[in-house]
This record gives sequence, C-alpha cells and structure tokens, in this order.
Amino acid sequence: MRTGGTLALRSTHPQGRPRAPLAGAWLLVLALAAFAAACSPVVRGPGLPLSEPVLAEAAIVAPDGMRLPLHRWMPAGEPRAVILALHGFNDYGNAFDAPARYWAERGIATYAYDQRGFGAAPGPGYWHGMDALVDDARTAAGLLRARHPGVPLVLLGESMGGAVAMLALTREGPPVADRVVLAAPAVWGWSSMPFGYRASLWLAAHLLPGMRLSGEGLEVQASDNVPMLIALGRDPLVIKETRVDALYGLVRLMDAADRAATAPRPAVPLLVLCGQRDEIVPLEATQDFLRRLAGPRRVAAYVQGWHMLLRDLQAAVVYEDVLAWLGDAEAPLPSGADGQPAHDLVAGLGHATGNP
Repeated sequence: MRTGGTLALRSTHPQGRPRAPLAGAWLLVLALAAFAAACSPVVRGPGLPLSEPVLAEAAIVAPDGMRLPLHRWMPAGEPRAVILALHGFNDYGNAFDAPARYWAERGIATYAYDQRGFGAAPGPGYWHGMDALVDDARTAAGLLRARHPGVPLVLLGESMGGAVAMLALTREGPPVADRVVLAAPAVWGWSSMPFGYRASLWLAAHLLPGMRLSGEGLEVQASDNVPMLIALGRDPLVIKETRVDALYGLVRLMDAADRAATAPRPAVPLLVLCGQRDEIVPLEATQDFLRRLAGPRRVAAYVQGWHMLLRDLQAAVVYEDVLAWLGDAEAPLPSGADGQPAHDLVAGLGHATGNP
C-alpha cells in the first residue's frame, strides 16, 4: 500500500483575502468521516455451525460447511512429524510445494489448505474475518491430530499465515500444536504504520471497499527468486488485484498478531524465521515484535533472506534449519542463523529495509 502524495486544501474569501486554511480541510474530513461511518468494509464471516468438521481427501470441511481445498505431501512411510502450513496473503496452499517435497523425502508430512477467500476456496478476493481464519487453523490442527495420533504436530505460518498462527497459538484452549514456526510473520500493526498509511487505508476501506489495488509501482521485491515470482504472476489462483477492504482486514489481523506478542501462550517451542532483506514487512516492525515476544523462542535471521524465505534462492538452507529444529529444538541451527545474525537483528544492527 502506498499513498501517492498529500492533498493540498486551500480556501479563499470572496474578496480575495485568505481565510482560515484549515477550516475547509476540517469540514471535508468531518464530511468524509460521517459518510464513511455509514459504510463499512465487506467481511464474509463464517456461517452457523452445521456439522462436525471433516478431513476429506481433497478438502477440509469446516463446521459451517465451507470446503477449503487441501494440498498434501506425504513421505513414503509413516511420518515422523506432521506440518500444518498456512499460506500468505493472496497466495494459496500450493505455496509450500517446494519445502513440502523436501521435507517429505526426509519423513515429514505437510498439509496446507487454501484459506477462506484465497486460492480455490469460496469467495476469493473477499475478506472472511480474522476469527474465521484462526478458527479454521485450530480446526485443521485438531483434524490432523486425530488423523496422526501420537505424531508431533507442527503449525507453520508464512507471512499472513504467520499472523494467523500467532493468534491460534495464543488463543485460550489446548495448545494448537506441539511446535510452531513463523516464517516472515506479518506483524506490521497500526501503531507502527505512518499516519498517512493508516488514514488512507481507513478512508478507502470505508468509502470504496470494493476498489481493487494491483500493487504495481510499489517498487518492493518479495524474493530474489525471479523465475518463481514470474510463475506466481501467471498462476490464476494467485490474486493479482486486492480489494481494499481485504487489505484493511489484513492490517487488522497483523495488528492483532503484533499485540499477541505479549499474550500468554503455551510453553511449546517457537521458531521465528526472518529475512534481513524483507521489503514487505518492515524490519523495524519485526524487530519490535521480537523484542516484545513473551516466552521462550528461537530466532533465525538470514542475511540474504527476503520475505519469501521458503521460496528464495537460498530456501534449501531454511528447509534444513527447520528440519534440524524439528529433530532437536535446543541444538544450534546448521546455518548459524540463530547466532550472531539473530542477535544483530533483534538488537537493530541488521540490514534494515522495507516500507517506510
């Protein structure tokens, strides 16, 4: 999201003498606020519970009957761990194809579903509410525990999926998983956004909720893996134009995940993966989140890592770190990303990039 400059407002008296320059501006702001109050962003919330959730062959069926397309990558034998992966904004479950294939060859099963409003799930492009996304994650985790009893369950969230995973982890009730991995979590909350961003997004979401933004001209890069980015641009299930009210919903989700940093959570091992070249989530927001993150956690900072850590050119390094951490959550990571690079990142000494 980007503001294209500021709107200059000027008012002149009929005789040519300038009069209170802010009066017209305040009147316009009040008029817009009053009009916006009568509108609201569209949220396609979940329906009433109809039945028990189901883990079908090609979908997770939520209690309200919504079918969430399911992708799975299974090892040759019984899995030694099961990963439930949550994709990022405008993406879908197939985002984990490369890492899941890597892990399957090493005995790890991975499941990923298209979250509500994304991929081939119903209502693509519309925001379905953060509570629905979190409920779906906890529902899917419960179904996988029942399918693989006694096998460690790992919740892995990438970007927006990381925000969903953070809220699922801190929600009251039994632990959502035995371990949690946040990959470039989307934790850019309202408080850390420039005022112009906040005001523009609020007004746009309430005045023009159906307006679509393409993201062209933002001059940010999500990964150094250019062929992968080109393939995403050609994938019909990847959303290219975003409804502004969906973006508003995403920011509310990011803000809730950011605030959840200080919330009580189960004592399950937590691994946070960060790319120091991330241009999507500002590094300052990630640093602030990590400093406030309560409870035990392991941070891995990749000096050459971008936002799409699991699809970057150096992604295999991240795959191996996750695999090693699943084997022993206390041992140092093979790459060393949890050593000095992580210390420098949290201390604010890392290479800071990202949106202003």
